[in-house]
Amino acid sequence: MPQVYPKVTLLSHTPDPDAMIAAAAKLCYSSSDIEALREKISREEAEKFVKMLAGIGHQSPLEHTLFIFGIEGVSRSLLAQITRHRIASFSVQSQRYVRMSNFEYIMPPAVAEDEEASRLFTESMNEAAEKYDRLTEILYRREKKRLTDSGETEESADKKAQKTAIEDARFVLPNAAATKMVMTMNARSLLHFFEERCCNRAQWEIRSVAEQMLKLVKEVAPAVFAKAGPPCVKGACPEGKMTCGKAAEVRDKYAAL
Repeated sequence: MPQVYPKVTLLSHTPDPDAMIAAAAKLCYSSSDIEALREKISREEAEKFVKMLAGIGHQSPLEHTLFIFGIEGVSRSLLAQITRHRIASFSVQSQRYVRMSNFEYIMPPAVAEDEEASRLFTESMNEAAEKYDRLTEILYRREKKRLTDSGETEESADKKAQKTAIEDARFVLPNAAATKMVMTMNARSLLHFFEERCCNRAQWEIRSVAEQMLKLVKEVAPAVFAKAGPPCVKGACPEGKMTCGKAAEVRDKYAAL
């Protein structure tokens, strides 16, 4: 069974996000029609205006830009965390409809660094895969017999039994089992996401995903995400006694991202 690692792709986004946000914000203070307003904004003006919006905390125009990500090589454990960000849309690979034989998995770095822990972890994944396949087969045979005995055709009984079997067998799959998803967020939600998940106190896997996402959106919307990242990038650390104590190091890291 293969071990995999988090990978993020920016699939699509609102064209010229900085200009769109600037046009939406300027409309609040302009008598011009929308199309003319948008056409008059140069790239330099858009970046300057977006940075001004950030300075005064006017964030509602950021909601007019969307970013669509492909996220793969992540665990079901991460899925439970990322879907807590409710102002977002998710389409996730289903364990009800996709048979997970020989499933991919994510191994935490702390486990991978220790030979004994790594061996035990791998054995656990192999055992879970074996139990999943055995359980699937037992449930499949029983359900197919029940369906054919009740008058279902062989083909119909086969399809229904397979679905029912993997739907219940999935309960033995571990949190480490890999999944993949498409996620859409607007810029305002992304800024909040980066504040929460780029912090050193965030769990390592979702932090890796957040950092990849931030690097991608900075390339297409540099003004919007110029100071994106954990809170200490643009101010004092809010974590109090729980701080990592590495604010200067974190600021350098995100300045170079």
